[in-house]
Amino acid sequence: MNGVRIKICCISSQEEAKMAIDAGADALGLVGKMPSGPGPISDDLILNISKNVPPPIATFLLTSETSAQNIIQHHSRVNTNTIQIVDALQEGTYAEIKAALPSTKLVQVIHVIDEKSVEEAIQVSKQVDALLLDSGNPNLKIKQLGGTGRTHNWAISRKIRDSIDIPLFLAGGLNAGNVKEAIMAVQPFGIDLCSSVRTNNKLDPVKLEAFFKAVHSIN
Repeated sequence: MNGVRIKICCISSQEEAKMAIDAGADALGLVGKMPSGPGPISDDLILNISKNVPPPIATFLLTSETSAQNIIQHHSRVNTNTIQIVDALQEGTYAEIKAALPSTKLVQVIHVIDEKSVEEAIQVSKQVDALLLDSGNPNLKIKQLGGTGRTHNWAISRKIRDSIDIPLFLAGGLNAGNVKEAIMAVQPFGIDLCSSVRTNNKLDPVKLEAFFKAVHSIN
């Protein structure tokens, strides 16, 4: 399982992008405008970072847009190779986005709340390239769409993992102390983290190294 991919989210500068890549990150998360949570940066900065990331590192635009056309328009301003949709698609279709952006991968976030999340994940998995399981709550008055620092029920995550045929990323409260247990429990394609490798909202090279060491210690 030490071949699991690692996505470092909430990248806020060229320097942080380089630090994450040098540590071994397979993907970078670039957060657009959000109703809450850490890490949002301007679309101009997302573009500047994404165009300087070398292949084969994946660049994820995290968008809170909920209509297909608005997602397409958001992507046109940043040109990442992947779109991470952090809320439910409410207008238009995934097929519409894929038709407009055939070379861009679509990752849908599923916020694992209860058993209903399993059925939601199964249905969405037929229309996107990957799922990312997180611990937000889009049902709150001010939506939580990621970056909560909370874990969720990994048994539900594993049930989703066993029910779908596409790659699955696991997020939500992962750190150097619990990532091994999380990977063994869920067996995801990749893992995603933000707050646990930061100090005072800055990417921390010591925490980053400890996290990668924990992941690489898994046999």
